Amino acid sequence: MTTAPKEATLAPAPVLARARRTKRWAWAFGPRFFLVTMLGLLWIIPAFWDRKFLLVMAAWDFCALAAWLVDYVRLPKPQQLAVQRSWHGPPSLSNNVEVELELHNYSGAAVECRIVDDIPDALRNAPPRVNVKAAANSAGTAVYTARPLERGDVTLGAAYLTYRSSAGFAERWACAELTQKIRVYPDLESAKRHNIYLVRARQIELEKRLIRQRGVGREFESLREYQPGDEFRSICWTATARRGKHVTKLFQVERSQAVWLVMDAGRLLRARVGELSKLDLAVNAALSLAQIALYSGDRVGVLVYGRNVQQRVPLGRGLSHMRVVLEALASAHEEPGEADHLRAAAALLQLQKQRSLIIWVTDLADTSMTPEVIESASRVLSKHLLMFSVIAQTDLQGLANHYPENAEEMFEVAAAQELVQRREMLISRVRNKGALALEIDPGKLTAALVNQYLQVKERNLI
Repeated sequence: MTTAPKEATLAPAPVLARARRTKRWAWAFGPRFFLVTMLGLLWIIPAFWDRKFLLVMAAWDFCALAAWLVDYVRLPKPQQLAVQRSWHGPPSLSNNVEVELELHNYSGAAVECRIVDDIPDALRNAPPRVNVKAAANSAGTAVYTARPLERGDVTLGAAYLTYRSSAGFAERWACAELTQKIRVYPDLESAKRHNIYLVRARQIELEKRLIRQRGVGREFESLREYQPGDEFRSICWTATARRGKHVTKLFQVERSQAVWLVMDAGRLLRARVGELSKLDLAVNAALSLAQIALYSGDRVGVLVYGRNVQQRVPLGRGLSHMRVVLEALASAHEEPGEADHLRAAAALLQLQKQRSLIIWVTDLADTSMTPEVIESASRVLSKHLLMFSVIAQTDLQGLANHYPENAEEMFEVAAAQELVQRREMLISRVRNKGALALEIDPGKLTAALVNQYLQVKERNLI
């Protein structure tokens, strides 16, 4: 049985660093110093009648400054503090993950610290600001939430500290170098939500083990003497020559089939559907498909391409292979240029010689010419079973179904209807050549592809 990699192994490793001074003058006045100083200004009122009260105000301010100095000296030096950043789970697309900041205080004085963690916009809209209290020779923790909206590798910066004692007269500034590179994975929670498909895939596999029909499928099972009705293409001519009589090959349903996940990462897949791109949705669907296919006993390969091949994962199976697939999908990124579909098809045909299931996720350009991806799909169809999946343009379909209220809207609706009709014609062309061609709503991409894959397995189409 193959399942997704354990989340604990995907979480970034904790990072610990000692604090250091941020600048030459790494100190400031605390809020209580300003409060006491403002209260000292009240001595101006009686000073209107007696100027001696100005001396009292000066003495008051001197005492406040002396209190600040004493408090500043008692504050721990930056080297006596350390900060550790820990992740409570793997960062995955569109899912909240908790990040813990732990402040270690190796001094003999308690501190109250405000920490600003430098994380990129890909993980959070604004840098988190947390407050931590750490007693003497102790530690304190605070937790904030990150929500990644971009896959791939991102770099986190330092943690900036502003700390003071409970007196609050003086402050120190420090910085802990927690620079860390992490990898944001596809939507792992989505793969969990599709566990029902794992049950169905397992059921299909068990049924095939029970049936094991001879003469069905393409995996060699045994030899026997030729019988009337056997297909001539099943005759084993080498065995016939040795025995002097016709011998027929018997086949059985393949127990381990090849499944390739091919994803277009060109400019068309950069289009946003809500907060995610079409490529993000395709990657999420590919992760669920890979998990279910590996669970079914199939071998899975991945090919992500733009102008060139971005990611190439050869066929494999098992938990370790699932981790390789996951890393490749996490590293897939959109490209601003048009994808080279012909190059991708040539690379795929070179990698896979035997018949396999190709699940190709792409989109169609709005052009009067036949898109290159249609020609590329036709080349793949000559040797493989192709599931050609086009991500639908829901806004275009909505406009095509809209009833125009004036002449300007009429032209817009007519243009949208023409584009929709052309997309349907192109998909029908691929379907007529033998492909399983689908145009799928972006929000239903994972469910539609998984259901189609399981239907292929049930019908033994590979």
